[in-house]
Amino acid sequence: MPDHYLKSALSPMIDLSSKKVLLHICCAPCAAYPFKLLTEAGADLLGFWYNPNIHPYLEYKKRLDSVKLFSEKKGLRMIYRDDYDLVGFLRGVVYREADRCKFCYAMRLTEAAKVAKKGKFDYFTTTLLQSNHQEFEALGYIGKQLASEYGVPFLFEDWREGWKEGLQVSKELGLYRQQYCGCIYSEMDRYYKGERAK
Repeated sequence: MPDHYLKSALSPMIDLSSKKVLLHICCAPCAAYPFKLLTEAGADLLGFWYNPNIHPYLEYKKRLDSVKLFSEKKGLRMIYRDDYDLVGFLRGVVYREADRCKFCYAMRLTEAAKVAKKGKFDYFTTTLLQSNHQEFEALGYIGKQLASEYGVPFLFEDWREGWKEGLQVSKELGLYRQQYCGCIYSEMDRYYKGERAK
């Protein structure tokens, strides 16, 4: 990954004033810090929910409801693509489990890029860039490839420094805070190791 793709906070060379930015949202706690920075920068911001990887369905609903609550409290306009395509996600990952995160990023960001192109956005980005648990460089690479394919720049920003701030905001707003990334594999990694250690 080229060094110029590794940035912190909002890159000062990018003027987002009145620019249309589509923000893919993976969950409400991860949305808080990017939302704050993008709105402070004057971006014309629209959120986008599309996360077919989340398992089980009740977990999916909790996260979706939490994003709805966050958007209502913050006045964030949203596009909801409420497709629970667990089967499609698993079919894409099976026998490629070691690369499941990259597949998952590409699956969600591809849909974000399509929406951004159709809506004539100036940029698209994702709250996944706020999490310390994601593969940051892989997100940047995939975003750049999709930007080239769909003709909408990917706003690749390092928001990881705002991780704790996002958690604090989620507590203040009473938002649901999940205990694992989202997919069935991450759920296993989170809980099953402890069972085997007993």
